[in-house]
Formats: sequence, structure tokens, C-alpha cells
Amino acid sequence: MSNETIIALGSNIDAQHNIGKAIDQLQTHFQLRKVAGPIVTSPIGITDQPDFLNAVALIQTALSIEELVSVLKKIENEMGRDRSRAKFGPREIDLDVLIWNGEVVDDDYYERDFLRQLVAELK
Repeated sequence: MSNETIIALGSNIDAQHNIGKAIDQLQTHFQLRKVAGPIVTSPIGITDQPDFLNAVALIQTALSIEELVSVLKKIENEMGRDRSRAKFGPREIDLDVLIWNGEVVDDDYYERDFLRQLVAELK
């Protein structure tokens, strides 16, 4: 069975490079259908840091959502994600499952206009 999912990507450390590299990684691990973005957004929470680049990717995968999250965390780790930093602090890459088989699974979708805007660009 194939699952269709939308992954949110974010970075504000060498952002252009890291978003591109993350998209390459998604393409290596999954069937990449379409990408929207990137767009520049202001940081949330901790505002004394560089702006973020954000994008979304539509992928197909046979993995379960739990297996997918595990692969996304592995990609983040391989790209140097430092999990000791503050939740809303700077990051090399952030990969989150936003929509799973048409169902929103991350509340950030409702709270952040730019995510809805990017998802709309995929259609």
C-alpha cells in the first residue's frame, strides 16, 4: 500500500544548502512527487536568530507513519541537527510530517499561514 504524505522542511543555518540537501535526501528515500517553496519566514518564539527557509514536499511511501518519522529523524541527524538546542532555536534542518493520506497530523498546519500557503501550491 502506498501512503501519500506532505513533509514540511525548515532551516535557518546554511538554509539554501540544507533545504536542497534535504530534498535530495527525500528523493533518495521516497518517491518525490512535488515540492513547493522555499519561502522566507520570520523565526517564531526565539526571534533573535536568522530567518527561516521553509518548503513542503509531497511524497509517496510504503512506510507507516512511525517508520517515516524514524527515517526523517535519521536524515535530520545525518545532516547535523543539534537536538540540544532550544525548541524554537536555530536548526540545520527540520523535517515534519504535516499531512498523512489527506489528514492533517501536525497542528502547525493550522497555526502557521505559510504552511497552508505552501501546501496550496502543491495542488
